[in-house]
Amino acid sequence: MDIQFYDVKNRKKVDVSDKDVKKTKYERQTKDGGTQVRYALRAVVGGVRLTKFVSQKDWDSLDAPQE
Repeated sequence: MDIQFYDVKNRKKVDVSDKDVKKTKYERQTKDGGTQVRYALRAVVGGVRLTKFVSQKDWDSLDAPQE
């Protein structure tokens, strides 16, 4: 299964095999003291690092290693 990323540097969409994708979570503290969590997929294609933000449901369903 391929996952589609947008390559900002080359301004085009790139299909990446799911075996080359890694999962990561970005967590930060909000001003009111809460925690915001964003779920992302990361890949490197041709020396260019690609990031795609996804929902928690999609993130959980993907069987990929976590960074």
